[in-house]
Amino acid sequence: MVRHQILLLAALALTACGRAERPVVQARPDLSKPPARVTNQCLADLSKLGVSFQVLPDRETGPGCGIAGAVQLVDIGVPVTNITAVRCGEARAFVGWARNAVAPAAYQMLGSELARVEGMGSYACRNVVGSTRAAGRRSGHAIANAVDVGGFVLKDGRRISILRDWASPDPQVRGFLQTIRASACKRFGTVLSPDYNAAHRNHLHLEDDGARFCR
Repeated sequence: MVRHQILLLAALALTACGRAERPVVQARPDLSKPPARVTNQCLADLSKLGVSFQVLPDRETGPGCGIAGAVQLVDIGVPVTNITAVRCGEARAFVGWARNAVAPAAYQMLGSELARVEGMGSYACRNVVGSTRAAGRRSGHAIANAVDVGGFVLKDGRRISILRDWASPDPQVRGFLQTIRASACKRFGTVLSPDYNAAHRNHLHLEDDGARFCR
């Protein structure tokens, strides 16, 4: 009987402790600043490619948000709009994709030179959108390690839109978009398209994270 009372009191004490326990505060995510030698090599690579860019100062802009080892692309040889701060490795992959995949595919598959890549942003201090499983996690955009692309303008005046043309009745247009996505999947760690979810119905998400995830 005595032993039973002791066990009961111990259980009540543990329950009371559980109710009084203070919630755990999640630590602020690291900015995962790339090593200086990695950034320096990347900057040298951009220079060798003839890319015009400005090196941006590192700064933290919020919990889990900021730019480190980032650049502002000025001239990559192909006009690009709406791209601001971008981490150097991401910039290098984007330059290679725009120059060596998008531009040749436009000419070979659509019969016109590429006039412009229409970006939809790079740096933004926000969480992942469109995924309930990752809703509380910072997006690659939060550290300027992702670029969104919404469309392409050709020199013959045509505009190829991810939103309007991903399921285009024109097989050449569909083939062009599928080809440049496949090329992006070889250059970036994560590539998300309208085939992934509704949140990406109007753009390609290109992220240099080493994840090898292509949808």
